[in-house]
Amino acid sequence: MIDTHCHLDAEAFHQEIDAVLQRATDTGVESILTVGTTLESSQAAIVLANRYKFVRAIIGIHPNYVLAAKPGDWEQIEELASHPAVVAVGETGLDKYWDHTPLDQQQDYFVRHIELSKRINKPFVVHCREADAEVLEVLKTESQRSPFVGVMHAFSGDAQMAAECLQLGMYLSFAGMLTFRKNDDLRAVAATVPLDRLLVETDAPYLSPHPNRGKRNEPAWVRLTCDCLATMHGVTPEAMDAQTTSNARRLFGLAVNEK
Repeated sequence: MIDTHCHLDAEAFHQEIDAVLQRATDTGVESILTVGTTLESSQAAIVLANRYKFVRAIIGIHPNYVLAAKPGDWEQIEELASHPAVVAVGETGLDKYWDHTPLDQQQDYFVRHIELSKRINKPFVVHCREADAEVLEVLKTESQRSPFVGVMHAFSGDAQMAAECLQLGMYLSFAGMLTFRKNDDLRAVAATVPLDRLLVETDAPYLSPHPNRGKRNEPAWVRLTCDCLATMHGVTPEAMDAQTTSNARRLFGLAVNEK
């Protein structure tokens, strides 16, 4: 099993990172992708990837932090993106829920990440919150310019959004929201996604799955989301584990059993 999106540099993990990672490996997690949201957290992601063989880094500037980015930050992200521990760029995208960065600036950085992804032949990871139409507009424009490979992180859109993302070649990654008791609509959408385009993640320390909702999330709990996804597709947990692991290895260029 592979947790394709979490934030191991978060303060919530500082005091027990070794224990958190041990619990993950004890529950069968073979690789963890830790995601940067600023230059500093991207640098921290690479440090963690260098320290732990089964951790890989995704680096970028989150849409909510674009306005706070300092001159030269993006250029350093571009340089770091070729580091061998980096398997993707992001998380990028658009967020209209929070009002931290004007939308036009978010869109500028979204395009920058996609273009960087294309240049270095690594996928990009999309954050989309209350901005489905705007995200699709950028993705469609960029797909017409040249092919790309990306993933919709913590997907929470409707069936139409899922269908359009899939048509563009995107992978859909599901997080703990899939397990929430009142999220029948999202589970119905997840059931329509082809098996070879599915990923699982925690987004830890956020979005803890049921029955741990409200607690600090951690990579070991990615199994709860994977099991829920298996139920929705009518396959065994073992089969969904194998499928999503294979998908993540293929998308991110991960070696088998990196730990």
